Amino acid sequence: MEIKVFTVNMLQENTYVVHGEGDSCVVIDPGFLDPEESMKVISYLSGLKPAAVLLTHGHMDHIYGVTELHSRFGVPVYMSPEDVKTMDYLERLSKFGVPVADRSFPITPVTDGQTVEAAGLSFKAISTPGHSPGSICWLMEKEEVIFTGDTLFAGAIGRTDLIYGSYDDEIRSIMEKLIWLDSRIQIYPGHGGPSTIGTERVSNPFLEPFNEREEIPELNEL
Repeated sequence: MEIKVFTVNMLQENTYVVHGEGDSCVVIDPGFLDPEESMKVISYLSGLKPAAVLLTHGHMDHIYGVTELHSRFGVPVYMSPEDVKTMDYLERLSKFGVPVADRSFPITPVTDGQTVEAAGLSFKAISTPGHSPGSICWLMEKEEVIFTGDTLFAGAIGRTDLIYGSYDDEIRSIMEKLIWLDSRIQIYPGHGGPSTIGTERVSNPFLEPFNEREEIPELNEL
């Protein structure tokens, strides 16, 4: 498996292309916006066969490129229906000059614990409301990889001051659904660099009351 990342748009969002069997792939959170970004991503995908688009949530910076991918490749778009209202509300930001995503793409709704099979790969949807009501983390158990969107970052957690956000839900989601996963699982967030579950468990300052330093012995010397 190979993971290609494109960092795009004004919020430096991470768009991921996950290579599957043969030349097939899955695209996670296509947030490319301007023509140059679009050209880079589409050019990269031209030698591949996109099989699905997976969305971690419906904020604009994560969905700008969805309609173009759906139109070009006819791929299904998987997301939580709980975030449709988030996308609807954020369209109001156009009056403030914020670019609004083309929302004409259809979605295939997913629920907590559901597995999406695409490109010979398995992605388990883990519902993590907080940053938005329909936030989802996509776990690849066999590969020990999780795409956390804006729920969990390297050294941080997602903001909850946006519409429909909830700090209490965010902490509950992380503590109940994510932080006790296998420490070796690699985190690929919606912004910033990668990390691991183990590293965030013992050193993420936003989770400090819950840090367990004994989990990773080599970190005990820090």
